[in-house]
Amino acid sequence: MAAASSLNGPNPHNGSFGGMALKPEQARLILIAMPWEATVSYGTGTSRGPQAILDASPKMDFHNELFPEFWKKAGLAFLPPAKEWQAENDRVRPLAARAIAAQEGALQVPPQELAGLLDKVNTSCTAMTAHIEHEAARWLAAGKVVGVVGGDHSTPLGLIRALAKNHTTMGILHIDAHADLREVFEGFPYSHASVMFNALKEPAVTRLIQVGIRDFCEEEVQRVTESTGRVRMFTASALHRRAAAGKTWQEQVRDIIADLPQVVYISFDIDGLDPLLCPHTGTPVPGGLAFEDAMYLIEQVALSGRTIAGFDVCEVAPGPDGNEWDANVGARVVYRLACATAASQKWLTPAALE
Repeated sequence: MAAASSLNGPNPHNGSFGGMALKPEQARLILIAMPWEATVSYGTGTSRGPQAILDASPKMDFHNELFPEFWKKAGLAFLPPAKEWQAENDRVRPLAARAIAAQEGALQVPPQELAGLLDKVNTSCTAMTAHIEHEAARWLAAGKVVGVVGGDHSTPLGLIRALAKNHTTMGILHIDAHADLREVFEGFPYSHASVMFNALKEPAVTRLIQVGIRDFCEEEVQRVTESTGRVRMFTASALHRRAAAGKTWQEQVRDIIADLPQVVYISFDIDGLDPLLCPHTGTPVPGGLAFEDAMYLIEQVALSGRTIAGFDVCEVAPGPDGNEWDANVGARVVYRLACATAASQKWLTPAALE
Protein backbone atom coordinates (compact mmCIF):
# COMPACT_ATOMS: atom_id res chain seq x y z
CA MET A 1 0.00 0.00 0.00
CA ALA A 2 2.86 2.38 0.74
CA ALA A 3 5.94 2.89 -1.41
CA ALA A 4 9.15 1.47 0.04
CA SER A 5 10.77 4.89 -0.11
CA SER A 6 8.04 6.24 2.18
CA LEU A 7 8.69 3.49 4.70
CA ASN A 8 12.49 3.65 4.70
CA GLY A 9 13.44 7.15 3.63
CA PRO A 10 12.41 10.62 4.76
CA ASN A 11 8.66 11.09 4.76
CA PRO A 12 7.31 13.95 2.66
CA HIS A 13 5.29 16.72 4.27
CA ASN A 14 2.36 16.43 1.87
CA GLY A 15 -0.57 16.93 4.23
CA SER A 16 -1.21 13.21 4.76
CA PHE A 17 -0.56 11.08 7.83
CA GLY A 18 3.12 10.19 7.80
CA GLY A 19 3.42 11.40 4.24
CA MET A 20 1.94 8.10 2.99
CA ALA A 21 -0.71 9.87 0.87
CA LEU A 22 -3.14 6.96 0.68
CA LYS A 23 -6.50 7.74 -0.86
CA PRO A 24 -9.52 6.64 1.18
CA GLU A 25 -10.38 3.91 -1.32
CA GLN A 26 -6.86 2.48 -0.90
CA ALA A 27 -6.93 2.36 2.89
CA ARG A 28 -8.78 -0.02 5.17
CA LEU A 29 -8.86 2.47 8.03
CA ILE A 30 -10.38 5.94 7.75
CA LEU A 31 -9.70 8.65 10.33
CA ILE A 32 -12.18 11.53 10.54
CA ALA A 33 -10.64 14.71 11.95
CA MET A 34 -12.90 17.03 13.93
CA PRO A 35 -11.42 20.42 14.94
CA TRP A 36 -13.80 21.08 17.80
CA GLU A 37 -13.54 22.44 21.35
CA ALA A 38 -16.71 24.48 21.75
CA THR A 39 -17.47 23.48 25.34
CA VAL A 40 -14.00 23.02 26.85
CA SER A 41 -14.01 24.13 30.45
CA TYR A 42 -10.36 24.96 31.18
CA GLY A 43 -7.51 25.13 28.65
CA THR A 44 -8.09 25.63 24.94
CA GLY A 45 -6.30 24.54 21.79
CA THR A 46 -7.65 21.05 21.17
CA SER A 47 -9.49 22.14 18.01
CA ARG A 48 -6.02 22.55 16.49
CA GLY A 49 -5.03 19.06 17.62
CA PRO A 50 -5.94 17.11 14.45
CA GLN A 51 -3.91 19.40 12.20
CA ALA A 52 -1.01 19.37 14.67
CA ILE A 53 -1.02 15.56 14.66
CA LEU A 54 -0.99 15.53 10.86
CA ASP A 55 1.88 18.03 10.79
CA ALA A 56 3.94 16.03 13.31
CA SER A 57 3.32 12.58 11.81
CA PRO A 58 5.93 12.64 9.00
CA LYS A 59 8.66 12.76 11.65
CA MET A 60 7.74 9.23 12.77
CA ASP A 61 9.36 5.99 11.69
CA PHE A 62 6.66 3.44 10.94
CA HIS A 63 8.17 0.05 11.61
CA ASN A 64 6.21 -1.46 14.50
CA GLU A 65 8.00 -4.42 16.04
CA LEU A 66 4.77 -6.16 17.06
CA PHE A 67 2.69 -5.26 13.98
CA PRO A 68 5.30 -4.65 11.23
CA GLU A 69 3.04 -5.10 8.20
CA PHE A 70 0.57 -2.27 8.76
CA TRP A 71 1.35 -0.08 5.76
CA LYS A 72 1.75 -3.11 3.47
CA LYS A 73 -1.54 -4.80 4.40
CA ALA A 74 -3.82 -2.13 5.90
CA GLY A 75 -2.89 1.54 5.70
CA LEU A 76 -4.89 4.54 6.81
CA ALA A 77 -6.33 7.66 5.27
CA PHE A 78 -6.48 10.63 7.63
CA LEU A 79 -9.14 12.96 6.28
CA PRO A 80 -7.94 16.56 6.80
CA PRO A 81 -9.76 18.76 9.33
CA ALA A 82 -12.76 20.38 7.66
CA LYS A 83 -12.39 24.16 7.48
CA GLU A 84 -16.14 24.67 7.87
CA TRP A 85 -16.14 22.87 11.24
CA GLN A 86 -13.12 24.82 12.44
CA ALA A 87 -15.01 27.98 11.48
CA GLU A 88 -18.15 26.82 13.29
CA ASN A 89 -16.10 25.98 16.37
CA ASP A 90 -14.50 29.42 16.29
CA ARG A 91 -17.96 30.99 15.99
CA VAL A 92 -19.57 29.24 18.96
CA ARG A 93 -16.57 28.93 21.27
CA PRO A 94 -16.82 32.60 22.46
CA LEU A 95 -20.52 32.06 23.16
CA ALA A 96 -19.74 29.00 25.26
CA ALA A 97 -16.92 30.80 27.06
CA ARG A 98 -19.32 33.62 27.99
CA ALA A 99 -21.89 31.12 29.26
CA ILE A 100 -19.25 29.27 31.29
CA ALA A 101 -17.94 32.51 32.82
CA ALA A 102 -21.49 33.49 33.79
CA GLN A 103 -22.15 30.16 35.49
CA GLU A 104 -18.83 30.28 37.34
CA GLY A 105 -19.64 33.75 38.66
CA ALA A 106 -16.92 35.55 36.74
CA LEU A 107 -19.39 37.48 34.57
CA GLN A 108 -22.85 38.91 35.09
CA VAL A 109 -25.19 37.76 32.32
CA PRO A 110 -29.00 38.13 32.38
CA PRO A 111 -30.81 34.76 32.60
CA GLN A 112 -32.49 35.24 29.22
CA GLU A 113 -29.16 35.93 27.53
CA LEU A 114 -27.57 32.91 29.23
CA ALA A 115 -30.38 30.67 28.01
CA GLY A 116 -29.87 31.96 24.49
CA LEU A 117 -26.13 31.34 24.62
CA LEU A 118 -26.63 27.78 25.82
CA ASP A 119 -29.22 27.10 23.15
CA LYS A 120 -26.97 28.31 20.34
CA VAL A 121 -23.98 26.28 21.54
CA ASN A 122 -26.02 23.13 22.18
CA THR A 123 -27.61 23.36 18.73
CA SER A 124 -24.17 23.52 17.17
CA CYS A 125 -22.86 20.62 19.27
CA THR A 126 -25.84 18.52 18.21
CA ALA A 127 -25.09 19.27 14.56
CA MET A 128 -21.42 18.34 14.98
CA THR A 129 -22.34 15.00 16.55
CA ALA A 130 -24.85 14.27 13.79
CA HIS A 131 -22.22 15.10 11.16
CA ILE A 132 -19.72 12.64 12.62
CA GLU A 133 -22.39 9.94 12.84
CA HIS A 134 -23.36 10.48 9.20
CA GLU A 135 -19.77 10.46 7.96
CA ALA A 136 -18.88 7.42 10.06
CA ALA A 137 -21.94 5.51 8.83
CA ARG A 138 -21.01 6.33 5.23
CA TRP A 139 -17.50 4.92 5.58
CA LEU A 140 -18.66 1.91 7.59
CA ALA A 141 -21.12 1.09 4.82
CA ALA A 142 -18.17 1.19 2.40
CA GLY A 143 -16.47 -1.54 4.41
CA LYS A 144 -13.95 0.66 6.20
CA VAL A 145 -13.00 0.73 9.87
CA VAL A 146 -13.38 4.27 11.20
CA GLY A 147 -11.66 6.33 13.87
CA VAL A 148 -12.04 9.93 15.03
CA VAL A 149 -9.24 12.34 15.86
CA GLY A 150 -10.37 15.32 17.94
CA GLY A 151 -10.79 17.94 19.10
CA ASP A 152 -12.24 17.65 22.57
CA HIS A 153 -13.71 14.42 23.88
CA SER A 154 -17.24 15.22 22.75
CA THR A 155 -16.20 14.58 19.13
CA PRO A 156 -16.37 10.76 18.93
CA LEU A 157 -19.95 10.36 20.17
CA GLY A 158 -21.28 10.29 16.61
CA LEU A 159 -18.91 7.43 15.74
CA ILE A 160 -19.94 5.49 18.85
CA ARG A 161 -23.58 5.91 17.82
CA ALA A 162 -22.87 4.73 14.27
CA LEU A 163 -21.04 1.65 15.54
CA ALA A 164 -23.77 0.89 18.06
CA LYS A 165 -26.20 0.60 15.15
CA ASN A 166 -23.93 -2.01 13.54
CA HIS A 167 -23.38 -4.21 16.61
CA THR A 168 -25.75 -5.81 19.10
CA THR A 169 -23.06 -5.90 21.80
CA MET A 170 -20.08 -3.60 22.13
CA GLY A 171 -17.70 -2.64 24.93
CA ILE A 172 -15.81 0.61 25.37
CA LEU A 173 -12.28 0.73 26.75
CA HIS A 174 -11.94 4.31 27.96
CA ILE A 175 -8.47 5.68 28.83
CA ASP A 176 -8.75 9.08 30.49
CA ALA A 177 -8.00 11.19 33.54
CA HIS A 178 -11.73 11.92 33.83
CA ALA A 179 -14.82 9.71 33.98
CA ASP A 180 -16.85 11.88 31.55
CA LEU A 181 -20.08 10.56 33.10
CA ARG A 182 -21.81 13.85 33.94
CA GLU A 183 -25.31 14.15 32.54
CA VAL A 184 -24.83 17.86 31.84
CA PHE A 185 -21.80 20.02 32.52
CA GLU A 186 -21.97 23.82 32.61
CA GLY A 187 -25.27 23.69 30.75
CA PHE A 188 -23.99 21.54 27.88
CA PRO A 189 -25.43 18.02 27.48
CA TYR A 190 -22.89 17.35 24.72
CA SER A 191 -19.94 18.51 26.81
CA HIS A 192 -16.60 16.75 26.72
CA ALA A 193 -17.43 15.82 30.33
CA SER A 194 -20.58 13.94 29.23
CA VAL A 195 -19.40 11.77 26.35
CA MET A 196 -19.52 8.48 28.26
CA PHE A 197 -22.87 9.33 29.85
CA ASN A 198 -24.20 9.79 26.31
CA ALA A 199 -22.47 6.65 25.02
CA LEU A 200 -24.22 4.59 27.70
CA LYS A 201 -27.57 5.61 26.23
CA GLU A 202 -26.81 3.17 23.42
CA PRO A 203 -28.21 -0.28 24.35
CA ALA A 204 -25.46 -1.97 22.35
CA VAL A 205 -22.84 -0.57 24.75
CA THR A 206 -23.01 -3.31 27.35
CA ARG A 207 -19.71 -2.57 29.09
CA LEU A 208 -17.64 0.52 29.82
CA ILE A 209 -14.18 -0.11 31.26
CA GLN A 210 -12.44 3.07 32.41
CA VAL A 211 -8.68 3.18 33.03
CA GLY A 212 -6.45 5.81 34.60
CA ILE A 213 -9.31 7.90 36.02
CA ARG A 214 -8.17 10.32 38.70
CA ASP A 215 -10.58 13.29 38.60
CA PHE A 216 -14.28 12.59 39.09
CA CYS A 217 -17.28 13.80 41.04
CA GLU A 218 -19.82 12.20 43.35
CA GLU A 219 -22.44 12.03 40.56
CA GLU A 220 -20.05 9.95 38.47
CA VAL A 221 -19.17 7.58 41.31
CA GLN A 222 -22.86 7.04 41.97
CA ARG A 223 -23.45 6.34 38.29
CA VAL A 224 -20.72 3.67 38.31
CA THR A 225 -22.14 2.12 41.49
CA GLU A 226 -25.68 2.04 40.12
CA SER A 227 -24.58 0.52 36.81
CA THR A 228 -24.50 -2.98 38.42
CA GLY A 229 -21.28 -3.86 36.65
CA ARG A 230 -21.98 -2.26 33.29
CA VAL A 231 -19.35 0.38 34.17
CA ARG A 232 -16.10 -0.61 35.84
CA MET A 233 -13.59 2.05 36.84
CA PHE A 234 -9.87 1.32 37.32
CA THR A 235 -8.72 4.53 38.96
CA ALA A 236 -5.09 5.59 38.78
CA SER A 237 -4.76 5.36 42.56
CA ALA A 238 -6.18 1.83 42.61
CA LEU A 239 -3.79 0.73 39.88
CA HIS A 240 -0.90 2.24 41.85
CA ARG A 241 -1.93 0.53 45.08
CA ARG A 242 -2.14 -2.84 43.37
CA ALA A 243 1.28 -2.31 41.80
CA ALA A 244 2.71 -1.40 45.21
CA ALA A 245 1.26 -4.64 46.57
CA GLY A 246 3.16 -6.60 43.93
CA LYS A 247 0.65 -6.99 41.11
CA THR A 248 2.38 -6.71 37.75
CA TRP A 249 1.07 -4.54 34.92
CA GLN A 250 0.55 -7.71 32.89
CA GLU A 251 -1.75 -9.05 35.61
CA GLN A 252 -3.59 -5.77 35.93
CA VAL A 253 -4.13 -5.57 32.15
CA ARG A 254 -5.65 -9.05 32.20
CA ASP A 255 -8.09 -7.85 34.85
CA ILE A 256 -8.92 -4.72 32.86
CA ILE A 257 -9.80 -6.49 29.63
CA ALA A 258 -11.43 -9.55 31.19
CA ASP A 259 -14.92 -8.06 31.18
CA LEU A 260 -14.75 -6.62 27.67
CA PRO A 261 -17.02 -8.30 25.10
CA GLN A 262 -15.83 -9.54 21.72
CA VAL A 263 -16.30 -6.19 19.98
CA VAL A 264 -14.42 -3.27 21.55
CA TYR A 265 -14.26 0.45 20.89
CA ILE A 266 -11.23 2.27 22.33
CA SER A 267 -11.61 5.89 23.43
CA PHE A 268 -8.24 7.47 24.19
CA ASP A 269 -8.19 10.87 25.84
CA ILE A 270 -4.56 11.97 25.79
CA ASP A 271 -4.82 13.25 29.39
CA GLY A 272 -5.05 9.63 30.47
CA LEU A 273 -1.26 9.71 30.06
CA ASP A 274 1.21 11.31 32.42
CA PRO A 275 0.90 15.09 31.80
CA LEU A 276 4.61 15.20 30.95
CA LEU A 277 3.46 13.59 27.70
CA CYS A 278 0.64 16.07 27.06
CA PRO A 279 1.43 19.32 28.91
CA HIS A 280 -0.88 21.48 26.78
CA THR A 281 -4.00 19.30 26.95
CA GLY A 282 -7.12 21.10 28.14
CA THR A 283 -7.50 19.55 31.61
CA PRO A 284 -4.18 18.01 32.72
CA VAL A 285 -4.17 15.99 35.95
CA PRO A 286 -1.12 14.76 37.94
CA GLY A 287 -0.39 11.08 37.62
CA GLY A 288 -1.47 9.06 34.62
CA LEU A 289 -0.23 6.16 32.55
CA ALA A 290 3.24 5.80 31.11
CA PHE A 291 3.22 5.72 27.32
CA GLU A 292 4.31 2.10 26.85
CA ASP A 293 1.99 0.89 29.63
CA ALA A 294 -0.95 2.41 27.75
CA MET A 295 0.24 0.92 24.46
CA TYR A 296 0.66 -2.50 26.08
CA LEU A 297 -2.95 -2.34 27.26
CA ILE A 298 -4.19 -1.50 23.76
CA GLU A 299 -2.08 -4.19 22.13
CA GLN A 300 -3.26 -6.82 24.59
CA VAL A 301 -6.85 -6.09 23.59
CA ALA A 302 -5.90 -7.00 20.02
CA LEU A 303 -3.89 -10.05 21.08
CA SER A 304 -6.75 -11.31 23.25
CA GLY A 305 -8.72 -12.20 20.13
CA ARG A 306 -11.18 -9.33 20.50
CA THR A 307 -12.07 -7.10 17.56
CA ILE A 308 -11.36 -3.38 17.82
CA ALA A 309 -14.26 -1.91 15.83
CA GLY A 310 -13.11 1.72 16.02
CA PHE A 311 -11.28 4.22 18.17
CA ASP A 312 -10.69 7.86 18.91
CA VAL A 313 -7.78 10.00 20.07
CA CYS A 314 -8.85 13.28 21.65
CA GLU A 315 -7.73 16.32 23.64
CA VAL A 316 -4.32 16.75 21.99
CA ALA A 317 -3.44 20.45 21.96
CA PRO A 318 -0.35 21.95 20.33
CA GLY A 319 1.82 24.25 22.37
CA PRO A 320 0.97 27.95 21.93
CA ASP A 321 4.58 28.62 21.02
CA GLY A 322 4.55 26.05 18.22
CA ASN A 323 5.95 23.26 20.38
CA GLU A 324 5.13 19.92 18.69
CA TRP A 325 5.65 17.63 21.70
CA ASP A 326 1.95 16.99 22.38
CA ALA A 327 1.26 16.33 18.70
CA ASN A 328 4.35 14.13 18.48
CA VAL A 329 2.95 11.93 21.24
CA GLY A 330 -0.57 12.10 19.80
CA ALA A 331 0.58 10.96 16.36
CA ARG A 332 2.23 7.92 17.89
CA VAL A 333 -0.88 7.06 19.88
CA VAL A 334 -2.92 7.25 16.67
CA TYR A 335 -0.48 4.99 14.84
CA ARG A 336 -0.19 2.39 17.60
CA LEU A 337 -3.98 2.26 17.88
CA ALA A 338 -4.24 1.84 14.11
CA CYS A 339 -1.78 -1.06 14.17
CA ALA A 340 -3.59 -2.80 17.03
CA THR A 341 -6.92 -2.30 15.26
CA ALA A 342 -5.56 -3.82 12.06
CA ALA A 343 -4.26 -6.86 13.93
CA SER A 344 -7.58 -7.32 15.71
CA GLN A 345 -9.33 -7.21 12.32
CA LYS A 346 -7.00 -10.02 11.15
CA TRP A 347 -5.53 -7.85 8.40
CA LEU A 348 -2.04 -8.68 9.61
CA THR A 349 -0.33 -11.17 11.87
CA PRO A 350 1.51 -10.06 15.01
CA ALA A 351 5.22 -10.83 15.13
CA ALA A 352 6.51 -13.37 17.64
CA LEU A 353 8.20 -11.41 20.42
CA GLU A 354 9.67 -12.47 23.75
